[in-house]
Amino acid sequence: MSASAHLSEKAEPNLTPILDMVFQLITFFMLVVNFKSASLDMSLKLPVVGSAMPSDSPDRDVLVLNIDQDGMLHVYGQVKDAATYIASEAQTALRTAQLENPDLKFGDELPVTVVIRADRATPFRLLNQVIRACQASGFRKFQYRAMSGPSEAAR
Repeated sequence: MSASAHLSEKAEPNLTPILDMVFQLITFFMLVVNFKSASLDMSLKLPVVGSAMPSDSPDRDVLVLNIDQDGMLHVYGQVKDAATYIASEAQTALRTAQLENPDLKFGDELPVTVVIRADRATPFRLLNQVIRACQASGFRKFQYRAMSGPSEAAR
């Protein structure tokens, strides 16, 4: 008699929690992708370099600087003063880095990579001012963005 009662009960998994988690992950990744692409100024005409290659280092903390041909810094579509913006970003990066290394102070090397996307017509002296402001604030790791060939330049 107990065997017949045991056969009539079926155990089915409850899929509601896993579906909820999947939808939350999808929403999270959609938001992250949109914010990351919004930091790039697509109106810049990057220099063309025949040997340009994608970066292999998957850095956790990245600061993207879009610099136009007049040396002005563009952040999410707005023009900002480069020195002020870099100093404020350095303070934020310092507070974050101090969670792992409390002895870190302003001017020490920060664990953030600065990605510079400068227009090909930007004079070096203006670009150098931005780099020096970054170095004075503690940024030491830099990456420069360029197009790999004429086919990308036409876009």
